[in-house]
Amino acid sequence: MSERTDRHSSAPAVTRPSVVQAVARGRRRSASRRRLVVLILAVLVVAGFAVTLMFGQTFYPPRDVVRVILGEQVPGASFTVGRLRLPRAVLAVVAGFSFGLAGVTFQTMLRNPLASPDIIGISWGASAAAAIAIVSLSLGGTQVSILAIVSALAVALLVYTLAFRDGVVGTRLILIGIGISAMLESITSYVLSRAAEWDLQEALRWLTGSLNGTTWEQALPALVALVVLTPVLLAKSRDLSAMRLGDDTASALGVRVERTRVTVIVAAVGLIAFATSAAGPIAFVAFLSGPIAARLVGAGGSLLVPAGLVGALLVLVADFAGQFAFDVRYPVGVVTGVLGAPYLVYLIVRTHRAGGSL
Repeated sequence: MSERTDRHSSAPAVTRPSVVQAVARGRRRSASRRRLVVLILAVLVVAGFAVTLMFGQTFYPPRDVVRVILGEQVPGASFTVGRLRLPRAVLAVVAGFSFGLAGVTFQTMLRNPLASPDIIGISWGASAAAAIAIVSLSLGGTQVSILAIVSALAVALLVYTLAFRDGVVGTRLILIGIGISAMLESITSYVLSRAAEWDLQEALRWLTGSLNGTTWEQALPALVALVVLTPVLLAKSRDLSAMRLGDDTASALGVRVERTRVTVIVAAVGLIAFATSAAGPIAFVAFLSGPIAARLVGAGGSLLVPAGLVGALLVLVADFAGQFAFDVRYPVGVVTGVLGAPYLVYLIVRTHRAGGSL
């Protein structure tokens, strides 16, 4: 009798450590995979950045590129690399990382892959403001960028306010955002229909999403916004991960849900606004980066940094392909739009067949 009692009492002591060890091993494997994916993505981004600087109508070897970056004067390369290619490559990385980081922030917070700034109206807010500024107000340059930033922030506030009812439900916010997107798209189309030929060309170039003619004046504000706002989102990464489980569960875990939601929305919208004001609304980068990063990283852990790196890589590759992979040069937004539209259709069809809701 005593042997049986001892045997039963000792069983949990054997089983519990084994379960804990298995969980610990799983977490270590997940963390190792995440670090490896981040490292590979970072190497690919650096490689893409280098290729963008070296290749073009004229090839410049790595030595000349490094000399230009260090401030030396290299005949031919100083202008082509330093004035043309370098600002463009920097903006490609900054805009891509900003779109990817902001997109996965919305998707994580609202627990819905459609909760992307492309879909819920924020990018269209900046686009509509830019079209009005160029066509109706005859503005240009910095003035258009400032108006686009303010408009993106205003649209985000409007969507959040209309969706708020004892908290924010992801589906409600998405549907309201889609409705506002449709309204803003109609306004933009009306403004373009009344534009003069020159204004129309300028507005369409901006609305498509393009890195052509990028200058440091365009790239630096977006870079500063990325440096300032990225730490804000990274500091909230654990709270965002908890919010995947639902607001009630997150609150039980000690997360101040509404304060966290407002903070990350302001930071994410700021990234989108500055990136859009510099490069235009590069289609579907914010939408695609999170799901791609999730496939690469696997379950568990924050997707913020992987999604940002995926976004930067997408924009670098799409811009290079748009310049040199076809007989005609295409803006980066056209290439990313071709990639993103089929995935959007696939996501909607898959969700419908699974009997779920968006």
